[in-house]
Amino acid sequence: QNQGKEMVVRRVTYRRKNTYRTAGNKTKVVKTPGGKLTVQYRTKHSFGPHCADTGVPLNGIPHLRPCQFKLISKNKRTVARPYGGMLSYPAVRSRIVRAFLVEELKVIKAMMAKGKEQKKKSKPKKKAAATKKKEQKSKKQIEQ
Repeated sequence: QNQGKEMVVRRVTYRRKNTYRTAGNKTKVVKTPGGKLTVQYRTKHSFGPHCADTGVPLNGIPHLRPCQFKLISKNKRTVARPYGGMLSYPAVRSRIVRAFLVEELKVIKAMMAKGKEQKKKSKPKKKAAATKKKEQKSKKQIEQ
């Protein structure tokens, strides 16, 4: 099949110590101006920060590798709001709404408990009055 055509061998050697074909050792073969084939090392790409609750990529924060991320200023690493740089806006909003509803529920339960206590306080008086009437009736019957 390869009659009259020679196969071009594009073999190159690694320039660093790591000689295994791992995810961190990706290379690209490049021809230099002198005609020599050499290796250029590729950097890993970053997926960027994602929301801890929903898994959605966070807006306003650059996609950088951890070592590069440490070097940029703090105002570029975060967003100016609670949980900025950790949670997306919908996740923060749902947490705030949930906290508000929980507090409202506590208030309603307290009001219900207060109402029940007031009813309990008023009911024993009625029962006591009823028992007194029964006692009086039974005394009348005994007397007759």
